[in-house]
Amino acid sequence: MANSMGSLWVGASGLQNSQNAMNITANNLTNVDTTGYVRQQVLFGDKTYISSGVQAAISKQTTGLGVSISDVIHNRDVFLDKAYRQETGRYEFYSASYSATTEIEDILQELDGESFQNILSSDDESLWVAFQELAKDPSSGVNQNLVLQKASLFITRAQAVYESINTYQKQLNTQITDAVDKINELGQTIYELNIKIQKIEAGGVETASSLRDERDLALDELSELCNMTYKETMSGIVKVSIEGVEFINEAMVYEMGVEYDKSTGFATPIWPQLGQDKDGNSYEVFDLESEISSAYNTDVGKLKGILLARGDSVANYTDMYDLVNSTAQYFSELTEDDYKTEQEYETLTGASVCLNTQAEFDTLIHSIVTAINDLLSPLTYATQAGLTAGTTLTDADGNEYTVTDTTRILDAENCCVGSDGKLPPQELFSRSGCERYTEVTDAAGNTYYLYNEEDLSDTGLMYTVKSISINEAIQQDSSKIPYLEQNGEVSYELGEALSDMWNVSDLQLNPTVGGTWTFSEYYEQMVGELGTNGNVFKTTVENLESTTEALTTSRNSVVGVSSDEELTKMIKYQNAYNAASRYINVISEMIEHIVTNL
Repeated sequence: MANSMGSLWVGASGLQNSQNAMNITANNLTNVDTTGYVRQQVLFGDKTYISSGVQAAISKQTTGLGVSISDVIHNRDVFLDKAYRQETGRYEFYSASYSATTEIEDILQELDGESFQNILSSDDESLWVAFQELAKDPSSGVNQNLVLQKASLFITRAQAVYESINTYQKQLNTQITDAVDKINELGQTIYELNIKIQKIEAGGVETASSLRDERDLALDELSELCNMTYKETMSGIVKVSIEGVEFINEAMVYEMGVEYDKSTGFATPIWPQLGQDKDGNSYEVFDLESEISSAYNTDVGKLKGILLARGDSVANYTDMYDLVNSTAQYFSELTEDDYKTEQEYETLTGASVCLNTQAEFDTLIHSIVTAINDLLSPLTYATQAGLTAGTTLTDADGNEYTVTDTTRILDAENCCVGSDGKLPPQELFSRSGCERYTEVTDAAGNTYYLYNEEDLSDTGLMYTVKSISINEAIQQDSSKIPYLEQNGEVSYELGEALSDMWNVSDLQLNPTVGGTWTFSEYYEQMVGELGTNGNVFKTTVENLESTTEALTTSRNSVVGVSSDEELTKMIKYQNAYNAASRYINVISEMIEHIVTNL
């Protein structure tokens, strides 16, 4: 009787566990399209055996108690997960870089339907054409007015391009703050799921599969945004580090902070928990000066890609130079030795598509503006004009200036004048922060026009895109454009010089590119370099996309739910349930026969 009644328990265990297996399979089928769901797999095992005949010398007699579900496996491959998250982060980094490059290309080549190249080439709208016409007849009011119109158009388009890049930087800045908020949000989510999973699994009875799915999905999202590493402890807690700094542990989330630059408003991700260094600076999350390389694992995460594309400032032509280690105060004092090395440029300005484009574009505008101004209102060194080093010059307000070997003044003997015949002659492009000259006198009462050099510490004193405009005097009267010799004759020589300057090839693109070009060629090289970088990013993105797709397929083969496979299992478990049911019927009839007939 005992064995017979025990057989009922064996059958009952078959019914119960087949039913549970069908429930788990049904759960898999229900979540076949649920994002982040990981299929569950049933493992059956024997229940405890009861031994009898313990005194037997040869063998013990054992009686089985049926079947049990020994475990419900939460199918994951940790190696595939890590590889997938690593490559996804790398894919997002280069996608951000490619997207920024594409956006800048659009800004440069299609500004309100007009390529900026048109203003530099033989197009009817170009500044080049205006100076070709002026060279034919510098005294013509029509030609002078044409120069004024095209110069105004030149400044308007240049500033529109530059401002568009700066506006895009601000858009990237918003994306950066949003990404930091998302990282902190995911951090809190993972931390809270850690606590819930730990509570459920503490008894060693149940696996918190659904919560683990949510946590793994959060880790997948976090890996897209930043370079993270993680490790699960014995207690089920996942500890996460970002860029080598602890982000989540058993006790708390060390949220990422943001520090804003006072001048630009640009946001920089920082680690508030690390405090400040000895110089009072916050510890930044990303080291943007490190070489970007897969070998060093420094090309991972969308946030870093956006941050690198935006850069840490708004660049201008001075970013071509190493001003940190230079003693130069004025642009005229800079030499080739002050140029950044290739490595310095590629690590800093050259690594950011926005900064690189701004610096190269502003270099072009600065070169055109100063070349025109220096022809219309030429300069010479004071020592070459008869002044000796150490001479004191005084302006109308009593301010004194000491002549040095680098002091420059108006070349009064070789300059032309406008229709008013006055000195100093007008420059075509003015700076917002100062006039071109300061009128000074020496001890003998001789008048000189001291050139106000471009101060590297103040953009208002530099011929940079943001600070230049058309000279107000010329706006009011275009005939004040210098075109007359001081004896009253028309200077065709100046007109030819203004025309020929567009054919001079002395403009270098950046410290990493050799060769020199004309203004038009320079712009073509700049756009070409941008396109080349864009193609490199595009190819990298496509390759990484293939890699991530392959890893996704491999992961789905492990974690994904196959409806055909699950339906097959459903049929198997249903047949097992029916078999257990028939087994119970047989045992029941046997017991009834024994009780009633024997």
